[in-house]
Amino acid sequence: MDHDATKGRPVSAAELFDGLGIDYERAFVRLPAQLAAIEWLTARLGAGARVLDVGSGTGRPVADLLVRAGCEVTGIDVSGEMVALASEQVPGARFERCDVRVFDAPDGGFDAVCAFFPLMMMSRAEAAACLKRMAGWLAPGGFLVTATVPADVEDVEIVWMERTVRVSSFSVAEYLRLQREDCGLDVLHHEVSLFDPDDDRAAPEEHLFTYARRPAPAGAAKA
Repeated sequence: MDHDATKGRPVSAAELFDGLGIDYERAFVRLPAQLAAIEWLTARLGAGARVLDVGSGTGRPVADLLVRAGCEVTGIDVSGEMVALASEQVPGARFERCDVRVFDAPDGGFDAVCAFFPLMMMSRAEAAACLKRMAGWLAPGGFLVTATVPADVEDVEIVWMERTVRVSSFSVAEYLRLQREDCGLDVLHHEVSLFDPDDDRAAPEEHLFTYARRPAPAGAAKA
């Protein structure tokens, strides 16, 4: 997409990531907390585990690492450009252009769901509903691994990587409450860290990563 055509007005998530393309991967591919989250997750998944990557971007590093670990990976993203890049770069996974708000998945259909920063360009009500939907897609004992930029904001206009966008998010306490109380998940770990992207257009960001689990039936082994 022509950056000049969108300059000065808020862009949609699809427009944003269509325009960024591979530049997004170059800026965020070395994110240590994300790599640690995938390492933690794959250590707990068996071969053939069904994993959904929400906001799969270019497929790297998340889908790529999951495929290498023997997982059966489905990625969804609102950006057609990202889906095309991911399909080329990670042929071992299946990618689909789709918004998580309308994605159709069976209850308990995945052993794990990864959601790294896909909810910020929607309202807080929509983001909360999506967290609940993703929790429902987990098989009992399945894992939801997420990341967001924690902030108590609703529909705030910012400039990010030279694009104007509107974002919403939650405080750390509210994000954890949503997962525990609204989604019925056990939050096993959460951590706030600061990351400086490999792109001068993106300022350092505070990130919140969470590892959560859908309760397993009584008597099942715990992580």
